[in-house]
Amino acid sequence: MFSLANPFWDGPQAAHRRVVYKGAGYSDSDLRYKPHIGVGNTYMEGSPAHIQMRSLAEAVKQGIWEAGGVPVEFGVPATCGNVAIGTECMRYELAGRDVVAMSIEFVASVHNFDGMVLLACCDNIIPGTILAAIRCAVPAVILTGGPMLPGVYKGQQLMTPDINVGSFQEEVPWDFSAMEDEACPGVGACTVMGTANTIQILTEVLGLSLPGSATVPAVSAERIRIARESGRRAVTLVRDGIKPQDIISKGSIDNAVAVEMAVGGSSNAVLHLLAIAMELGIPYSLGEFDRRSQIPCICGVRSAGPYSVVDLFHAGGVPAIARIIEEYLDLTARNIAGTVLGEVIATAKPVLGGVLRPLEDPWHRSGLTVLYGNLAEEGAIIRTSGVPQGMLCFTGPAKVYDSDNEAFQAIKGGEIVAGDVIVLRYEGVKGSPGMNELMLSTDALVAYGLDKTTGLISDGRFSGFNHGPIVGHISPEAMDGGLLALVAAGDMITVDCLAKKLTLHVDEETIANRRADWVHPEPKIQKGMLAIYAATARPSHEGAAMQNWARPRVSR
Repeated sequence: MFSLANPFWDGPQAAHRRVVYKGAGYSDSDLRYKPHIGVGNTYMEGSPAHIQMRSLAEAVKQGIWEAGGVPVEFGVPATCGNVAIGTECMRYELAGRDVVAMSIEFVASVHNFDGMVLLACCDNIIPGTILAAIRCAVPAVILTGGPMLPGVYKGQQLMTPDINVGSFQEEVPWDFSAMEDEACPGVGACTVMGTANTIQILTEVLGLSLPGSATVPAVSAERIRIARESGRRAVTLVRDGIKPQDIISKGSIDNAVAVEMAVGGSSNAVLHLLAIAMELGIPYSLGEFDRRSQIPCICGVRSAGPYSVVDLFHAGGVPAIARIIEEYLDLTARNIAGTVLGEVIATAKPVLGGVLRPLEDPWHRSGLTVLYGNLAEEGAIIRTSGVPQGMLCFTGPAKVYDSDNEAFQAIKGGEIVAGDVIVLRYEGVKGSPGMNELMLSTDALVAYGLDKTTGLISDGRFSGFNHGPIVGHISPEAMDGGLLALVAAGDMITVDCLAKKLTLHVDEETIANRRADWVHPEPKIQKGMLAIYAATARPSHEGAAMQNWARPRVSR
């Protein structure tokens, strides 16, 4: 419970602290007797997801003042992964999650905040704020920015992935620039079920953002009201002494995994949920995802279907999804509003027949599948909601590449033909380093019409919007000497989503001979944050976060 006289700010020993804050405009009564709420703002002018954060932060601060707290706004780094597509800088994105967490931990610790409201909207930034909230162990609210509206071009719905694919055309149509103008019509996260919207949804399921808030459009006045209420709730949580550790339980994470399956969410969510569990000290493994892989995908937001996240909002949002799959959920899971999930969904009325379908008539029988086998002893991930029916089990010869750009050039140059399995290695946590998001090669497969006939397996990760028979997160990774490092061109590989197997068809003697000849590659990056990341991050099957202090997990 919050004390009326805060010893960090009261008394003669705190005079130097009060002087500094008074110099910033705070009064004596603000400093001594009110809870200080850090407002972590990811405002950034280079992204529609974060450019609206100034106005949201102002509303948050209004709510904090109204509830009797003192807001202290500070900056948090944020990026947009789309900016890095096609460049080596994409490997910074996942490592950036930990930079976000550490930057918040740094400021919150020095300034001794009693609570926090953390604003974020994009892929790795939101989970970074969640890791920070847990690590700082103070009452916290996560305010997500919501989805942008879909674009419209010549009467047809247009979204950012349409531009990514179109940009690979050799001869760009004369009106392609006009399409670019419409693809992101305003603020918010790209309106597909990519990583950004997946994580916004799962943050609500985890209970760290207000119920019903995740899918509210960024341009809506309701988003401002949510921001103001988030500020008020932060003060209440401080007065009641409720921390993220009191809200997120194993049941909460189980619920997030269940909803991840139900919405056909980004494969990146697997990494983030594992890292969150690791931060909390909750034993969790890929086996928990595997045990919930029977939950069908009942949400038709692209790429699982033709709809946008705004359509999902109009169909009832996260409470509607939870109501449809409630038999798979822990309804006692808590949230920052002071209720439990069962209360949240009691009045939910899903609108079926469009973006949402019932369990007995889903969009896909599975949203995400965990694969094991000799190529993935610790597991791998495939987003089965995007795999053509005829490719759920296939075998093909390997074409082997050691970087995303190499594989892209091979696709562009016609080296890849229908039936091939692209092996893209040394793009994992240590090999990239940073577990590169392989946008060049995966988008090129779509652009060149190979996504329905060609496989790709990698120790890297993929866009939240990837589709086709694409396997990622293979662990152990090639840089750690995983079998992926020993694959040779022409080896036959089977990707079997039905049997949940990833198999290299090479005899043990040949593998042993190759291992004896294998030379560990030099690190691609040997200084800076990526070198630090490679040295301290856990493997992908444990969340790939810089948590080398955490105890190892038991596989499966």
